[in-house]
This record gives sequence, C-alpha cells and structure tokens, in this order.
Amino acid sequence: MTSAARQPVTHDVLIVGGGPVGATLGALLARQVDPAAAARVLVLERALPPPLDGASSPTTAAAGLRVSALSRASERVLAAAGAWPAVAARRSAYERMHVWPEGGTPRGAGSLSFDASELAEPDLGCIVENRVLQQAALDALRSAGGTLAVGELRSLDFQADAVDVQTSTGPYRARLVVGADGAQSVARQLAGLDVRVEDYGQLAIVAVVRPQHPHEATAWQRFLGAGTLALLPLAEGSCSIVWSLPEAEARQQLACDAAEFSRRLTAASQQVLGDLRLVGERAAFPLRRLLAPRYAIERFALVGDAAHVVHPLAGQGVNLGFLDAASLAERLADARRQGEDPGALRVLRSYERWRKGDNQAASAAFDGINRFLSFGRGGSSAVLQRGMGWLDGLPLAKRWLIARALGLSGELPEAARRRPG
Repeated sequence: MTSAARQPVTHDVLIVGGGPVGATLGALLARQVDPAAAARVLVLERALPPPLDGASSPTTAAAGLRVSALSRASERVLAAAGAWPAVAARRSAYERMHVWPEGGTPRGAGSLSFDASELAEPDLGCIVENRVLQQAALDALRSAGGTLAVGELRSLDFQADAVDVQTSTGPYRARLVVGADGAQSVARQLAGLDVRVEDYGQLAIVAVVRPQHPHEATAWQRFLGAGTLALLPLAEGSCSIVWSLPEAEARQQLACDAAEFSRRLTAASQQVLGDLRLVGERAAFPLRRLLAPRYAIERFALVGDAAHVVHPLAGQGVNLGFLDAASLAERLADARRQGEDPGALRVLRSYERWRKGDNQAASAAFDGINRFLSFGRGGSSAVLQRGMGWLDGLPLAKRWLIARALGLSGELPEAARRRPG
C-alpha cells in the first residue's frame, strides 16, 4: 500500500503508556494547544488504575504500597500539567532527611542530616502513592481535552510522514509516538531501540509500618552493608518502607510471619523510631539498572523508565521521568511555534541531548552509592562512610546537594522552574 492510500493522520502525538510520566506528558501537551487540537494528543494505557477509595484486592493493595518521593521540580511539572491539586491532597511532606551507615549511629558520629530550613524551603519533598500520581495525571489529561484509549500496542509501522499504530482497540496514525510504557517497554522493542540492563540481584521490599516513636516528618535511610533501608514518613504517622536486600535474603524476610518481620526490620533500623510494627501486606520488586543508548529516532522518542531505570535508594526515578516529560513537551512546543514536524529527528535529538547526559550521570551516581555504601565493606566503602560525617559539617556543600535533589538548580525545563501561581 502506498503512503497516499493510507489513512490520514489521526493524532499529532501518541503516547504508549499511561503511567504517571506518560499521562503527565499527555496532559502537558494537551494544555499547550487549543481544545480542538488537544484531542490529537492520545495516551494508550493497557489498563486503567482501580478507584483509589474502592475495595482493595490483594493486587490493588500491593500496588498501593509503591510510593515515590517527589522533588520540588516534579511538583512544579505536575502543577503545569494540572495534576498537582489532586496529588497535594494525598501527599505526605517531609522536612528533614537523616542518613547513616552500617557502622554509624543515628543522629551520631558518621551520620548525615539535611533540613529544608537550610534552603528556606518548606520541605524537602513529599511521599505520594504511585497510583495517586497516575490517577491525578490521567484526570488532568482528560480535563485538558486529551484522548485516553485503553488497549495494548500490537505494532508500529514507520512511514515518511507518520507512524501507523496497531492496537488491540484499533488502528491509529500519529506524527510522533512516545514510548512511556516502562522498563519492559513494548514500544521501545517495536521501534528497534536497544537497552543495556544490569540485574542487581536484589529485591526491594515495600510495606507500611507503624513506628513506636513519631517519625518527626523525617525520611530516615540506613546503609546496611548488605542493602539499604528507607523509612519514609506518611501523614497519619506511619512509614512506608523500601528495604533493598540480596534476593535470597529478601525472600527470607518475605516468608517469615508479621511479628518476626517486624522484629528483623526494627533491628535493621537500629530502633531509630523504636519498635516497628508491620501494617498490612508486603510486596517486592526486582532491582535493575537500565540505560537506553538512544532516546530518539525519526518519529519516536522514549521517556521515563522506558529510557532509564535507576536504583530506588535515592528515590529519584520518577523525578527523572517527570523532567523527561517536561523537557520533551517544551521541545515539541518550540517545534510547533516554528512550524516544524513534531516527529522530525532534529526536534527529538534536541530532547535526547538535553536529558540523556543528566540521566546517565544520575544513574552512575546511584549505582556507585549502591555498590560502595549499601553493599560495600572494603576500603573504598570505609572512606565513603567516613566522608558522610565529614560532609555533614560542610553547610555549603549540603545546600548544593539539597538544591540538586529538589530540582532547584541545573538545566531545567520551564515547567520545572515555574512556581505555581
């Protein structure tokens, strides 16, 4: 069939994957254009999230255990997308962060503390359930006039002027396709883009616990020498945990009963919040490092976990994804103002150059922390552990790290710099 005989272009941008990053990208793009054109932004999602306040099945309960620590930059991107009010209503802000190594003591020698007051900020970020982020972003997409389709991607057929997209719910034709469908991205595979994957041989256990003592609006993290434990404060006084361990040890923790798990978890935390009591279910997910050498080809681009997956110990994965979404939306807006095709390789390579370096640097940094602090016991690890206490006495360095983690510095897209009005 010749291109002249093909169906007309139905959409300007088709985003495969309606998770938090893909749906936010869709909402940003839909809000950039007039209502009539907004419908030409389509997000294809395999399955809609369950109602947030509905009855929970074991599957939905486990999904609710996954949380993200949002930076200030992510808050601003979500505000630009129209999703922040719904997220803010269910967030848990934290004002401080306290980190200490295996050989150190909480609040004592060798520990490292960050406080929002050092930058005159109200907090260091907030903890939000991933399903809350997804629902808020999907609602923002629909409110902006974007199109949401529920179905699975079947094939991509690249043409000179568009991409023919076959899905389980029918065909589409788009000037640009964006893969936002996660680490196992089908869109990325169909587009022929490779990835480098490193399996850490670790599982991250997630659960909610009730601490004996108040969490003090503080995120607590301990490097264990054989893993990492994070206690993330929730609004009602409980904590969400992310406990990264070698796979065999993690499975042992998952297999023991609730009382024994609580005892082991309390020991791993050095009782920084007193006794910890498991509330509800436990779940676990494998930890891998993933990097795509290329983010873009003609008429196709990657964002979020489809392009990069980092270790969760710093809680930055979804924040990198939101910066991808805002950066790509900005480049596409520039292209539209200049009358350029959104699928043109020049436009997409500009986005790739903007984001790839920062993402790779972050991935390398988190990988190093995992190797030398979370799991290291050699000379290099000892030096780094001693360096944590040394860094705690350098206020200028700490302020720089806080600003970077919050997304208040660096080459940021406009949506990440703009304060909500």
